Amino acid sequence: MEDEQSNASKTTTFTGNPTAHAHHYHHHLLQSSNRLAYGYGFGFGYHQNLHQTLPPLLPLPPTIPLHLTLTPPFLQNHSFQSNTHFRKSSLEESNPRVATSSDSQVSRAEIEIQKKIRVPFDKRNGRKIADAKPNALTVARRPDSGGVEGRVVNLLANHFLVQFDPSQRIFHYDVEISPNPSKEISRMIERKLVVENSARLSGALPVYDGRRTIYSPVEFQDDRLEFYVNLPIADGKPVLMCVESMNPQENTRQHKIFRVSMKLVSKFDGESLSSYLNKGDEIAPLPQEYIHALDVVMRESPTEKCIAAGRSFYTNSIGGEKEIGGGAVALGGFFQSLRPTQQGLALNVDFLVTAFHESIGVIPYLQKRFDFMHDIFQNKAKSLTNEERKEVEKAMKNIRVFVCHRETVQRYRVCSLTEEVTGNLSFPDRDGTKLRVVSYFKDHYDYDVQYRNLPCLQISRRKACYLPMELCVICEGQKFFGKLSDDQTTKVLKMGCQKPRERKKIIASVMEGSFGPTSGDHGKEFKLEVSKEMTRLTGRILQPPKLRLGNGGHVRNLTPSRHDRQWNLLDSHVFEGTRVDRWAIISFGGTSDQKSCIPKFINQLSQRCEKLGIFLHKNTVLSPIFESMHVLGNARLLESKLEKIHKAAFSNLQLLICVMEKKHKGYADLKRIAETSIGVVSQCCLYSNIGKLSSQFLANLALKINAKVGGCTVALYNSLPSQIPRLFRQDNPVIFMGADVTHPHPLDDFSPSVAAVVGSVNWPSANKYVSRMRSQTHRQEIIQDLSTMVGEILDDFYEELSKLPQRIIFFRDGVSETQFEKVLHEELEAIRHACSRFPSYNPPITFAVVQKRHHTRLFPCDQTNKSFTENHFSDENIPPGTVVDTVITHPKAFDFYLCSHWGVKGTSRPIHYHILWDENEFTSDEMQKLVYNLCYTFVRCTKPISLVPPAYYAHLAAYRGRLYLEHSDSNASTRTPTVSRTSPAKTTPLPKLAENIRKLMFYC
Repeated sequence: MEDEQSNASKTTTFTGNPTAHAHHYHHHLLQSSNRLAYGYGFGFGYHQNLHQTLPPLLPLPPTIPLHLTLTPPFLQNHSFQSNTHFRKSSLEESNPRVATSSDSQVSRAEIEIQKKIRVPFDKRNGRKIADAKPNALTVARRPDSGGVEGRVVNLLANHFLVQFDPSQRIFHYDVEISPNPSKEISRMIERKLVVENSARLSGALPVYDGRRTIYSPVEFQDDRLEFYVNLPIADGKPVLMCVESMNPQENTRQHKIFRVSMKLVSKFDGESLSSYLNKGDEIAPLPQEYIHALDVVMRESPTEKCIAAGRSFYTNSIGGEKEIGGGAVALGGFFQSLRPTQQGLALNVDFLVTAFHESIGVIPYLQKRFDFMHDIFQNKAKSLTNEERKEVEKAMKNIRVFVCHRETVQRYRVCSLTEEVTGNLSFPDRDGTKLRVVSYFKDHYDYDVQYRNLPCLQISRRKACYLPMELCVICEGQKFFGKLSDDQTTKVLKMGCQKPRERKKIIASVMEGSFGPTSGDHGKEFKLEVSKEMTRLTGRILQPPKLRLGNGGHVRNLTPSRHDRQWNLLDSHVFEGTRVDRWAIISFGGTSDQKSCIPKFINQLSQRCEKLGIFLHKNTVLSPIFESMHVLGNARLLESKLEKIHKAAFSNLQLLICVMEKKHKGYADLKRIAETSIGVVSQCCLYSNIGKLSSQFLANLALKINAKVGGCTVALYNSLPSQIPRLFRQDNPVIFMGADVTHPHPLDDFSPSVAAVVGSVNWPSANKYVSRMRSQTHRQEIIQDLSTMVGEILDDFYEELSKLPQRIIFFRDGVSETQFEKVLHEELEAIRHACSRFPSYNPPITFAVVQKRHHTRLFPCDQTNKSFTENHFSDENIPPGTVVDTVITHPKAFDFYLCSHWGVKGTSRPIHYHILWDENEFTSDEMQKLVYNLCYTFVRCTKPISLVPPAYYAHLAAYRGRLYLEHSDSNASTRTPTVSRTSPAKTTPLPKLAENIRKLMFYC
């Protein structure tokens, strides 16, 4: 609940470290990206369609003594190095990548879209020029050599320079293996093929992407080659391929022959990349094929030695494995990605931590995940209710397991649970007679199934293929895609929350280690040299702006001078305080002692508001209402209770404060009902914070209440027109807009995505925003109804100022670099279409993308530098206002890194700003100053935030829209989706906001 999170701490802000906004991003931040293509783990796998024609039960191996150890010895000693094959994420399946693109995607400085537009633009920088041909859009070029304002500071970046030989040719071969094996078996085939056929391969040490591509530094003897590779793999059914047995005797008997066909597809060298990295060459396109080839080279060694997942690798060598409860473990790893930068080609390497399923027996795993399974060992006759069975099925679906009743490395993906319990299950035997599952295991393995009242795991979608839970073990190396609990999240974040000095050591160990990107001989074969030293560069520390506070306080303006740039409202008023005359309070749950604190809370909150220049009436319009927690779990009952309160207040309630005993899923219903049905702003908090009643908690609560009912905390003392006079004028208003799209949980295959757009409606303060939210197609990143939402916000702007904005500055959140072209093409046109609704209205537009989820980190470099030794900076984060726009930024495009906040925990993550389109013709200094100054105007705290406020507000609004959808799908957590990704369900529209709420910042 965003309401409570901020109140328990000093301020609420994106800190750019692993602890920031854990309730919104806790798992996505740790997994580096929601857009990973594949995940792998130790063990072998089979393709998704391999389960379609499985035999009724597993092939019958020779009977062996049954050892029911739930984690067999061979599981832990990594006697095989291949990894478990994951299915593609839903985002990847619905938005497939271009075949030549790489998992380490890079920015495209040259984006040409054949499209007619109304205004001519300079092809070089996306700006208006006269007499240009109106037929192309291109990403804006950097307008200068970088900014100059601010104090220079020495820094290190976790980018490692990659030297390549432009004349080195690379030969691309297409590979086809028949019969079609899993990715892990494919790698085994490729390794054996290279060893046994060195002469035909010209002695090369090629690299393989595990799919259909091999890159070689030398040309093979023939353009077309065919090989037959014999592997000790059981030649079973064609769709359920048994893999290498752990039984040596069995290996000698069972072999499988694969035909491998290779065909030369293309030859290329690094001259085009060298030209692209040369700033003087403005027309060279980014050579995606060459970048992809080098990426495969850099990934070859880590793939063999680590658990690979997208662009990241995980290993016990980095911090070990730590149990976090609930059947999950946290595992350290590293991210790597090749990027074109101003210094040349660079390898970005960063430390990360992700949750994985614990590799233990299925029943102990479920015992850790669910309370209703805790007594299973003492009560083997226990059965599951229908709801419990659905919970277990949801938890186990798509998890890979292996069996421990016989020695095999065959892996199976769980499709579902059986409707019947194990004791009642039977299947047709080979002779057509029915055979009970328990009899089968007794007859063939001399094993008595113990948990006969539990369902079996079903590992085929079409045929009866059953595995008793007690005989199955969770495979290693599988990411935990389920939602982590608060306790699990805290443990993972704690493991990944490293101070800058420690993070640098970990990254250095990766670069020096035997498992990192510089290990192995493949780089040398392709004449690559990767520096093991971080990039040294200079940044600049921008000066904080002077701030204006309310007229009623003793301190009416100030310049944040602390090292963290935080300021104090002890002797100050907020810039614009509101008046709340009619408000009520409702309690959910709580002990008698906790409820007795409510009168004291009302009194102290009113007093704290008064000190901040906010009027909150000392008496509520109704006596405090006390309800039990179960009311939150019943949406209809909750709505009737809130309607009753609203009517008792003569339908004129300004604020409803809700105090809860603990966090509850009914929070979503409460927000939806209050803001759409009732029409009242609500503020939630927890009894655990009410009992403490710290001054800081009350102040944070007061700031949020003030913002929600129409006030604002602070304004810039020197208005934007006075700071950027070349572009801004007092009488020519400007609108700042933000947009974001929030997607459903990774395991959710059908819920709609939610898009939100916000826009400032006051000038020149630019600190009040209206919002619009829409649901849209499942996992659709492009905002489908952007034109309508922008048009409505322009209407609101006109109502407030009686003018339309003369300039539009648009900040787009949540866009990956591979989507820049599509977003610029479609969303810029949507904004223009919204403007065309107004006669002769064609304002200049600046379109910027803000990226939070990247892996560039900046570290203090010169420990003797006074700017870092003062205020205990020697082992701290870079200070607020640190900006970098050289060396590690794009060689051509207009981008920069800005760390506008102070990182309290972990290592600060700067925000990466990409200016894709700039008709306003900002200089680097002007854009950086604008963004940094806006970061001081956020309404919920008294310090600069990490993300420019329009984008932050858009994220909060999109998250609120997501809450609105949860009410109608309260049983989604226990229901198995039946809608395929190729045909998503019809989008559920969001409920309409109440009219008196629509223009307020209710989502703060």
